[in-house]
Amino acid sequence: MSDGGRSAEERERARLEREARRAAKRGEAPPPKPAAPEPPASERSHAPEPPASPVEQPLPAAPAPLERDEPVEVATEARPPEPPLPFEEAAPRRATAVPERGARSASERRAAAREFLHGRRGGGGGRGGRVGGPWRGSPSGRPRVAIVAVAGGLVVLAVAWFLLSLFQPFKGDGSSEVSVTIPRGASTGEIAEILEQKGVIASAFFFRARTTLDGSGADFKAGEIPMREDMSYGAAIDALSDPAKPDTVTITIPEGLSRSEIRDLVGDSLRGDYMRASLRSPRLEPAAYGGKNAKNLEGFLFPATYELKPGQPVGALVDRQLDTFKRELAQVDLGYAKSKNLTAYDVLTIASMIDREAQLPKERAIVASVIYNRLSQGIPLGIDATIRFATGNWSEPLKQSELAIDSGYNTRTNQGLPPGPIGNPGLAAMKAAARPAKTDYIYYVVKPCGNGAHAFSSSDAEFQQDVERYNAERERQGGNSPTDC
Repeated sequence: MSDGGRSAEERERARLEREARRAAKRGEAPPPKPAAPEPPASERSHAPEPPASPVEQPLPAAPAPLERDEPVEVATEARPPEPPLPFEEAAPRRATAVPERGARSASERRAAAREFLHGRRGGGGGRGGRVGGPWRGSPSGRPRVAIVAVAGGLVVLAVAWFLLSLFQPFKGDGSSEVSVTIPRGASTGEIAEILEQKGVIASAFFFRARTTLDGSGADFKAGEIPMREDMSYGAAIDALSDPAKPDTVTITIPEGLSRSEIRDLVGDSLRGDYMRASLRSPRLEPAAYGGKNAKNLEGFLFPATYELKPGQPVGALVDRQLDTFKRELAQVDLGYAKSKNLTAYDVLTIASMIDREAQLPKERAIVASVIYNRLSQGIPLGIDATIRFATGNWSEPLKQSELAIDSGYNTRTNQGLPPGPIGNPGLAAMKAAARPAKTDYIYYVVKPCGNGAHAFSSSDAEFQQDVERYNAERERQGGNSPTDC
């Protein structure tokens, strides 16, 4: 039963009134009223005292009040306790007075009790928990949990970003090609800076971190290495550790080289025997150019730079040379040579000698004129390059036995052109051979200290003077050729 929100004093007063009524029924004196506590100064007022309860008026006068704060002993006769009246509220127990923040209603106290019990069930100590419903904890705990969750998420994101930047799982082998030169003895840090400046990698820092993790920095090669822009760190490390082999074989053939010299130049970069591959070819028939007695394709193997796949047969190179020759020969005007009863094969033979004799471009047509003049006058050409071709001696001084060799290529002892080209001439020599300069020169010799120039003459007397100057300078240089001084 509810107490109606009455104060302790009101309940005590009600109890005394009930005791007084019971005593009146039994004919006994009512119990003395306890001295009312003096209200605090803040609660004292001049308001009139409340009227006495009508139940108390017929009772005899109460004994005089005792001194304040003195204990009172009341002698009463021992009787069995009376049962409480129906629906009568039992006298409240005395409780230690507790300062209250304010008077609360019974419903407020019950709500506070439920909240307290609910909190204790949810985890105790006010920390809250879940009891078949929403979160019921201390509000101050929620911000801490949120901060920890956000901090953990940021750490995870930072680690993920670092690993993605380091290993670059979605980056490929790069785009456009770029050549990178790695100095000998360069450190990993220096190499990383070079690669970043060239645009090969995105970050020198992450490249160093990756090489440290892989332990691959000590394997980097020096020199010029083909790489690509925007490579992954792994691809760049692989390229530096094991530079990729070129996907093409580049062969540069200088003008005038013979078949045997080209063979030595090609080496083992291609499969097969170059000498055998250059004997015949269905792509070109020498007889169609006037070389009815040609024994091989000498003179038709055009000198140039060729790129082929590694491991290709040398026949692929020969085919490319023949195709280039036909294309280049189409630029040569053979009209003048034909007027002198010379075939295209003859022009190739003259051009092969020009490439061997003329060191300066401006002298090609002059050397051609000497050959034409000697042919017209029936004078042996006397070109030692033809003897070198026959003997295979391209570098050592010719011996007397070699100069006297019995061969159609010995132009000292035979008139006219040799049997065929002594090498494979370039376009400039072919043009000079097809249309020589107009001169009356029939002699030439190396001009001392001329850096490849020749001294040309029209008479034997002039020629002998040029020869004496040449021999004198040669003797002064200890028997070496006096071309450069």
